[in-house]
Amino acid sequence: MLLGLKIYNEYRRRSQRDIYKKRMKSKLKRFAIIAGRDNVVEPGKEIYLRIKGHWKENYFKNNNPLTVELACGRGEYSVGLARKFPNQNFVGVDVKGDRLWKGSTWAFEEGLQNVGFLRTQILNIESFYAENEVDEIWLTFPDPRPRKRDIKRRLTSPRFLEMFKKILKPGGWFRFKTDNTGLFNYTLEELTWRTDILDLESTHDLYQSELQTECFDIKTRYEEIFAAEGEKIKYLRFRFKM
Repeated sequence: MLLGLKIYNEYRRRSQRDIYKKRMKSKLKRFAIIAGRDNVVEPGKEIYLRIKGHWKENYFKNNNPLTVELACGRGEYSVGLARKFPNQNFVGVDVKGDRLWKGSTWAFEEGLQNVGFLRTQILNIESFYAENEVDEIWLTFPDPRPRKRDIKRRLTSPRFLEMFKKILKPGGWFRFKTDNTGLFNYTLEELTWRTDILDLESTHDLYQSELQTECFDIKTRYEEIFAAEGEKIKYLRFRFKM
C-alpha cells in the first residue's frame, strides 16, 4: 500500500511539473509574439521610453481622442471600444504580457489600428502619459485588494486618483466597473470627501440602471463570470474639477 501511495505521489508531482512546463512554454511563446508586434508597447522597445506625451502623433499618427483602460487584463474593453468607435484611440494598460497577448491578437487579426497596449505597472502610469494627455479613463474589474494592509494598493485609493487626475484632460471622464461591493463602497467613500469631484453618478446594479447605456454592452470575461454567479455589477463615473 505504501508503494502504491509513493507511485501515486510521484505521478502527481510529475503531472504538476508537466503542466507548469507547458504553461511556461505557452507564456514564453506569447511573450515572443507580442515582442514582434507594434500594437504592444513594452520594455525593450525604443518607443517605450519616449512615448510619454506623444501617443497621438508617434503611435496612432492622428489627433483623435485618447481613452486609456487601466488594469485591462485581456483587453476586452479596449478592443470592444475600438470596434465601436473607429475615430477614437484606445490603450489598454496591464503588466501581464500573456494577458495582453490576447487583446493584441484580437486587434491584430481584426486589423484594428486605433487600439494598442502598454505593458507596465499602473503605479508607473505618469511615466507614460503627460499631464492632460488622456481624454477618458476606464478602470474595469481591478483587483479589490480586500486586506486593510493593501488599501494603498487599491487603484481607487487617493494616491492613484491623484495620478489619474494629472493625466486626464479637464472635463475628462473617469469610469469604473466592478463586481466587488467592498471596493465599490470604498471608492464612493473616497470620492465623497474629496472637493474636486464633479458629476458623480453611480449604481449598485448596472443592468437595471439608465447608466448601462454608457457601458456600450461591452463585457469582460470576469464580468460575465460574476454576473452569471448572481453578482450585481457596479458602475460609477465622474470628472475631476481642475
